[in-house]
Amino acid sequence: MKRTILTFGLISGAVISVLMGLAMAFQNQIGFDRGYVVGYTSMVLSFLLVFFGIRAYRDNEGQGSITFGRAFSIGMGIMLIACVCYVVTWEFIYYFFMPDFMDKYAAYVLEKARAAGASPAVLAEKAQKLQQAKAAYANPLVNVAMTFIEPFPVGLLITLISAVALRKKAKGQGAETEAVAVSN
Repeated sequence: MKRTILTFGLISGAVISVLMGLAMAFQNQIGFDRGYVVGYTSMVLSFLLVFFGIRAYRDNEGQGSITFGRAFSIGMGIMLIACVCYVVTWEFIYYFFMPDFMDKYAAYVLEKARAAGASPAVLAEKAQKLQQAKAAYANPLVNVAMTFIEPFPVGLLITLISAVALRKKAKGQGAETEAVAVSN
């Protein structure tokens, strides 16, 4: 089980890291509006390895059967490794290549609000909140936590769906249950 989790977790982590690196390299061309779509699509593609990892375990080590709990725990392990890879990659990109990311993001948010016709009071309030967010993001622990919670819900959802879709009782287990029900 550990080998499956580690193998598929590291592959998923590599996929999400490479896709994030590519997206950040072209961030100016992609823009913040489409960046969300690109980012979450990358996460979904990466977390497909959760499904394949659970299936590989079920077929190879589980002799074709797996419980929901076992499938969920394998999926969570794979997903958590991928999330850690995501965080490490972002921290590297942020601190070495994009230390001005929060400034650019704040400018984008304020410009979007200004274009939507926000009043000066609303713009000032948004600017103050963005400054507070920037100050919080400067703390590495907050930065890591905020980065971790980006892919986590996506991975959790895919893990749940995969565990439900792939759970499979052992062949003899279903027949025994039917035989007991018939004899009663």
